[in-house]
Amino acid sequence: MLVSWNWLREYVDLKMSPGELAERLSMAGLNHEETRQLGDDVAIDLEITSNRPDCLGHLGVAREVAVLWRQPLRVPDPRPAQAATRVGDVTRVTIECPELCRRYTARVIRGARIGPSPPWLANRLRTVGIGVVNNVVDVTNYVMLECGQPLHAFDLARLRGPEIIVRQARAGEVFQAIDHRQYTLEPGMCVIADAGRAVGLGGVMGGVDSEVSAGTTELLIEAADFAPLAIRNTARRLNLHSPSSYRFERGVDPRGVEWASRRCCELILQLAGGELLEGVIDQGRPLAEPPLVRLRLAQIGRILGVDVPRSEVERILTALGGQLEPADDEAVTLRAPSWRADLTREIDLIEEVARIHGYDAIPEDVGVPMAPSHRTDEDRVLAKVRQVLTAAGFDEAMTISMVPEEWSDAFSPWTDLPPLVCNAAMLKGADRLRRSLIPSLLEARRVNESLANDEIELFETAHIYLPQPAGSPGQPRQPTSSPDAPRQPAGLPEEPRQPAGLPEEPRQPAGLPDEQWTLGLTSGRGFAAVKGVVEQLVGLLTRDGRLAAEADAQPLLDGERSCRLLLDGQLLGFLGELSRDGQRRFGLRQPATVLELNLRALARRARLIPQQQELSPYPAMVRDLNLIVSEGLAWSELEQTVLSSAGPCLEALRYLETYRDPQRDGRGKKRLLLSLALRSAERTLTGDEADAIRDQVVQACAQRHAATLL
Repeated sequence: MLVSWNWLREYVDLKMSPGELAERLSMAGLNHEETRQLGDDVAIDLEITSNRPDCLGHLGVAREVAVLWRQPLRVPDPRPAQAATRVGDVTRVTIECPELCRRYTARVIRGARIGPSPPWLANRLRTVGIGVVNNVVDVTNYVMLECGQPLHAFDLARLRGPEIIVRQARAGEVFQAIDHRQYTLEPGMCVIADAGRAVGLGGVMGGVDSEVSAGTTELLIEAADFAPLAIRNTARRLNLHSPSSYRFERGVDPRGVEWASRRCCELILQLAGGELLEGVIDQGRPLAEPPLVRLRLAQIGRILGVDVPRSEVERILTALGGQLEPADDEAVTLRAPSWRADLTREIDLIEEVARIHGYDAIPEDVGVPMAPSHRTDEDRVLAKVRQVLTAAGFDEAMTISMVPEEWSDAFSPWTDLPPLVCNAAMLKGADRLRRSLIPSLLEARRVNESLANDEIELFETAHIYLPQPAGSPGQPRQPTSSPDAPRQPAGLPEEPRQPAGLPEEPRQPAGLPDEQWTLGLTSGRGFAAVKGVVEQLVGLLTRDGRLAAEADAQPLLDGERSCRLLLDGQLLGFLGELSRDGQRRFGLRQPATVLELNLRALARRARLIPQQQELSPYPAMVRDLNLIVSEGLAWSELEQTVLSSAGPCLEALRYLETYRDPQRDGRGKKRLLLSLALRSAERTLTGDEADAIRDQVVQACAQRHAATLL
């Protein structure tokens, strides 16, 4: 923001040097970039942060100067003379997209004479880097740089029909801006239109068809409040940025719109003549009252380390534009000014007091009370997840929450409901809130393959967004079922209530998705290796949690090497190797395995208090089993049988190998080789005791699975 020294002193007395002004403003939050001498004027370049759009005009900077140097602020009070004819008899305004344009005002001037601007006006605009056009256009720019509110002047005679229509752009609509370039518009962009065409791109730039020219005599003066996000998206999509869009993107003062309109008309009447029709057309939502913010005086000393007198606190806050409300002896209550949308909390007011009182007034060795902090349970769970995965050779990835429709449809194991669609995509084509982390990680894998990286082991912890089913607003949603791939097997117990120490599952209002905290992983290792990583993770977090695997059919995954994972009978996640089709769909050359876990479900069963268990001093006994079983028997089923039948002396169970010999064992049979590690915490097991446990396991496998010991 370039500030003219001569212009600034119209609003406040400048009894300091430009250097002193720049330094003090920097200490108050308006960083100084450069100071240049331009003729008899000085241009001061200030960096304005995005939360201070009020300082994108000279009045806002002057207010800062007035508060810092305890000077009165002189704000013009525009009262332009009006003719007898009412503005409503000449034109009208209709807002068809209130979500894009929150307020629109229009005034009409007749009989204006377009010509060059006087030297004082032209010089001020040139000082701050704005080109000079004519007296009317220059006034709109002048007022914008005075108060931060963009304005636009239309040639009323060149509009088709008397009505201004504020609407969304139509798909493929072509608009020619005053930069004499054509732009193809999209729905979601706000246009100012007449009866036949768009004559302005709301909040960004006017159009050629209605621009003010030498023959213009009738003017329609626009002052409006456009939605910041819509303006930002429009400017980025069209790569069309302007001083107006820069200010609307950051937000304008909703109560300053009407003042800027009057100020603009007053200056046009002075410089271009004509008559202002009576009244103003003001359409849009009612103006909301700025919030009340309570500041406890004791908090100033606690946070800053120094006490500021109540009188000084009140002076600072009122000089910044706030209105004090009745309060008690321990606090002040302020109604924030309409141009300070960033003042909503007590700490915001403390920051204002600190920067105006002066950070340099706070001693370096001041004693600020410190309170110890602690990590949340979720942070502790996440630390253990990272510990296990990084130790296993994985690198953490970060991907964006928006994905293309194709990715969203490729893999969605948690829900069959369609994803939420965002009107403002972060990247071109990526307009779906993701329902899984896997597609994003597979794309990262593809990119790494294209760069010839040998080892691609990636994981990510983030939220996915699961739409809520209709009819159950505000309830945590369980995974839905589908005929092809049931999400929750019948007979499983219901999810237990949240134990103390972990936050409750978020309950979203109706219409918002469930933000499920999720772990996603992709690896070049096989199914068994990644399952081992999951077992290590579950073992570290839950100690005694029982992890089970069940067959599951998911798109992208190999039906024989994929499963869903259950923790103590509850759905935890999905694991599997990519099928050939899955590899082709994401352009992968090498095999890959993917994993996705519900971290919230894992955290609910986590035992975060460190546990200690004495190691047994007695030796382990190992027994290997080679069982002939049916081809359709899954390892997970046999594993559960072994775990439940071996008893407390079973220390570890290892899968070793699968072998098939149709000639010796028969068709439809396979051999599963497994190893049992047996150990007692009380004494050394004898060979007979180890054999008895082995026989007990073999008998259970024979009864439940018709297994035969080879």
